Amino acid sequence: MARGPDDMRRWAILVVLAALGTAVTANTTPGVVARITQKGLDYACQQGVATLQKELGKITIPDLSGSFKMNILGKGKYSFYSMVIHGFKLPNSQIRPLPDQGLELSIKDASIKMSGKWKARKNFIKVSGNFDLSVEGISIMAGLKLGYDPTSGHATVARSSCSSHISRVHVRISGSNLGWLIRLFRKKIESSLRNSMNRKICEVVTSSVSSKLQPYFQTLPVTTKIDKVAGIDYSLVAPPKATDDNLDVLLKGEFFRLAHRRPPPFAPPALTLPTDHNRMVYLGISEYLFNTAGLVYQEAGVLNMTLSNDMLPKESKFLLTTKSFGALIPEMAKRFPDMKMQLLIWASSPPNIAVCPTGLDLTFALDTQAVAVLPDSSLAPLFLLEMYMNVSVDIGARSERLVGELKLDKLLLELKHSDVGPFPVELLQAIMNYVVPTVVIPKINKKLQKGFPLPLPASIRLFNLVLQPHQDFLLFGADVHYS
Repeated sequence: MARGPDDMRRWAILVVLAALGTAVTANTTPGVVARITQKGLDYACQQGVATLQKELGKITIPDLSGSFKMNILGKGKYSFYSMVIHGFKLPNSQIRPLPDQGLELSIKDASIKMSGKWKARKNFIKVSGNFDLSVEGISIMAGLKLGYDPTSGHATVARSSCSSHISRVHVRISGSNLGWLIRLFRKKIESSLRNSMNRKICEVVTSSVSSKLQPYFQTLPVTTKIDKVAGIDYSLVAPPKATDDNLDVLLKGEFFRLAHRRPPPFAPPALTLPTDHNRMVYLGISEYLFNTAGLVYQEAGVLNMTLSNDMLPKESKFLLTTKSFGALIPEMAKRFPDMKMQLLIWASSPPNIAVCPTGLDLTFALDTQAVAVLPDSSLAPLFLLEMYMNVSVDIGARSERLVGELKLDKLLLELKHSDVGPFPVELLQAIMNYVVPTVVIPKINKKLQKGFPLPLPASIRLFNLVLQPHQDFLLFGADVHYS
C-alpha cells in the first residue's frame, strides 16, 4: 500500500518525540538527557493520528454472508458486499506515558460511515438493494513498547497491546419494500460488522507501527560526523521507560575521534532536569559532552595555531618582530636583530568547561613558543610561555545546531623556558592581553560558530528556543514543528 511523504512525516513527529522519550535505568550516566513533555506528546498525537486516520480509511471489509430463519418458510440467505468506507473520524485522541511500560494511545468517540450493496434470497423470494452503515462510539486503546538495541544504540518500537470497542452500529437498508424480511438479518449484519471492524482496527494499528514507526526509528542517526577529526555519539544507553509526567531518554552524548576511538578517562556527572513543562522538548546537555570535545581535539593535535605579524590588526601598536620585543628583552634584540617573529600556540592539556547556574566557564592551558624567523626561513627558539586562560562561554542555537562564543576573562603567564636569558614575564602580559582577545579568540570563535548538530531528523524544526545553565548541564528547550 503506497504511503505519501506527509504521512511519513507525521509519523516521524511521533517517532522523534517517542525516541526522545526514553528513560533512565540503573547504572547509566548519559552525556545528554532528552525529555518530551505532555505538550510534546499532544503534538505527536495530533500528527500521528492524522496518518492513522488515513490508514483506517483504507480498511477493506470482506463480504459478509449468512442465513436467517423464517418461522413458516424456514431458512434464507443474505449477503452484504462491495462495502466502501467514506469517512473515518477520530475526534478525541491522546498519547500519554505509562510508568515503566511505554506509551498509550487512546482514541474516543470515533465514527465510520460506510455504504455497500446487499441481497437476500429464500426460495422464490429474491430482494436486493443498497445500504448505508454508521459505526459510532468507537474507542481504541493501543500500547507502544519503546526499547533499544544495545549493539547499535538504535531505538525500537513495537505494539504491545491493542483493543477496540464499538458502541453502536446502525444499518439503513434501501431497495426493498419487504421491511419485515430485512429486519430478520439486520441484527446479524450489525453484529458481524462490529466484530469485523474491531479486528481490522487493531490490524491497521499494528501494521502502522511495524511498517512506519519501526523502520523510521532505524533511520535516526546514532552518530554524527562533525568534521575530519571528530563525531558525536548520540546512541541510546538505556531502554525506554516512562514517568508520570513525561518521557526521558539517555543518550551517550559523547564526542569521539574518527581515527582512533577510545573511551574518555572521565565520566559524566549525574543530571537532574527541572520540572519545567513550557516547551515540547528539553535537552539536558552535560558539561561532559563539551569536555569530550576538548579532549578529542586536543589529542588529535588540532588545537594549535601559528601567529605571524601579518595576522595582527593594522591598528596594532606593536609588531611581531625581535625589534618590538627587544625593548622588553634586550638580549633577544641583540642576538636576533630586526627579524620577524612567530608565536606557535598549542593546547598543552584538554580544555575544561564547567557549567553552573551563573554560566559556562572554560579553563584553557596553552603553550606558546616564540621563535625568530631567520634569513634562511628556519626558526630559532626564543622563549616558551604557558598561558592559563579563564574564558566565559556564550551558547546559542541556530538552525538546529548549538553554537558558541568565547570571551576572555583572565590571562596568566608563566615562563617555562628562555633561550634569550631570563626576563620578567610580566613585561609580556600587556602584549598577550592584546594578542589573545584580538587574534586568538576570534579564530576559535569562527570555528565555534559552525556549531554541532542536535539529534534531530531533517524534517524537524525547532522554535521558541530557550537556553538555561544549571549545575553541570545546559538546559535547552524548544517547541517542535515539521516541514
